[in-house]
Amino acid sequence: MTDQTSSQASRLIAVSNRTAAGQESRAGGLAVALWDTLADTRGLWIGWSGRILDFPSSRAKRSEEDGVEFALTDYSRDQYDGFYLGYANSVLWPVMHNRIDLAVFDSAFYRYYVEINEKFADIVQQQATPSDIVWVHDYHFLLLGDMLREDGWTGKCGFFLHIPFPAPEVFRAIPQHRKLARGLFAYDVVGLQCGKDLANLAQYLEEEFGAEELPDGRFKVEDRIVHLLHCPIGIDSRSFAEAATAEPATHAAARLSRFLGDRDLVIGVDRMDYSKGLPQRFEGMAKLFDRYPDLHGRISFTQIAPPSRSVVEEYAQLREQLDALSGRINGDYGDLDWMPIRYLARGYDREEIAGLYRRAKACLVTPLQDGMNLVAKEFVAAQDPEDPGVLILSQFAGAAEQMKEAIIINPYDSSAIAEAVKQAIEMSREERCMRWQSLYENIMSQDIHWWRTRFLTAFDEVPA
Repeated sequence: MTDQTSSQASRLIAVSNRTAAGQESRAGGLAVALWDTLADTRGLWIGWSGRILDFPSSRAKRSEEDGVEFALTDYSRDQYDGFYLGYANSVLWPVMHNRIDLAVFDSAFYRYYVEINEKFADIVQQQATPSDIVWVHDYHFLLLGDMLREDGWTGKCGFFLHIPFPAPEVFRAIPQHRKLARGLFAYDVVGLQCGKDLANLAQYLEEEFGAEELPDGRFKVEDRIVHLLHCPIGIDSRSFAEAATAEPATHAAARLSRFLGDRDLVIGVDRMDYSKGLPQRFEGMAKLFDRYPDLHGRISFTQIAPPSRSVVEEYAQLREQLDALSGRINGDYGDLDWMPIRYLARGYDREEIAGLYRRAKACLVTPLQDGMNLVAKEFVAAQDPEDPGVLILSQFAGAAEQMKEAIIINPYDSSAIAEAVKQAIEMSREERCMRWQSLYENIMSQDIHWWRTRFLTAFDEVPA
């Protein structure tokens, strides 16, 4: 790292469900944010190995890659089903995304959630020294901070929530909400993606635990002081901008252009997840074609949606719904030489996606609820400054707080989606360039490195 602080001189121990161990490319996400700091401090990354065994294992296998150490542990089949598919993704994920109706409140799931959090707390205790900084990531490990404190850990410990924190009344739908919250305020620093998430958590702590607000974002909760930090995550903007003009990107764009011809491309790129608003997006495009026949044959919408957690019933149902919608829309509006919607249920390499973004006239990023949504930032980074595309962004994405120059829409309103696409397609180059320039400056200044530094320097205010 180029910036040095007292906190960054300490060894960093990162904890997340998945790590960058063994990956051929470390081009995105946490790997970019954490790798330099872990290497510079001879740090350690603790996580799941990706292996599912017949029986539980308490071991953590140590390895090293390019100066970064890993301690990876296996899950048993029951642990994977109960902790990951169960509590993490069938309780926490839907509730945190305001989908209480999809939550499955099975007490057995929580037992496995406790078991895995205890397992990771034990690994941290075995590996950490009091001078280390422990940085825990995401909803898989809400209890870990409290477990570390109960086991006598007195070192600095922080947590970053990558997904939204809902309104207090929604969070209280989780039967174990108070235990989860105790885990949160056991950390010294809790980072949240946007101001709304921070306000929701602060309100919950005040109502449920009588938290007292102190200066500089700190809260006294029972006998602890926790710093709630507004810390929106970014991307490796320079690297992504470079990727958009590299050979794999231009090749992918050329392949798609052979199909598109001179039509304008509208693109969406999302994991297949019910939080992403994909059915509403498809309905919005149908309304566009229904309302504006003159656009028939002039634009083409391509949605890339690789399957996500396909063993969970809700995701299988979503895929069936999207298959049916795309078939109906193409049947209703398509022609011999024009397919209105291309729906691709598979993933593409980062460089290929960058090329498709650059080719697009508009990008639909319309989640019903999202912690941040980095697709919005990647799309902006990939654009041609001389002829940029237009970002259409949900008001319920955390990114909307930073990216006000996008066309901001209500993702539940199919008419709003249709009108936004028409506005984007017809927007003058002057206005497109003006909007893009402001968005680009933001994603360059508040990139993934800025995010890492902002979080880690918050530990400088934590008493040793």
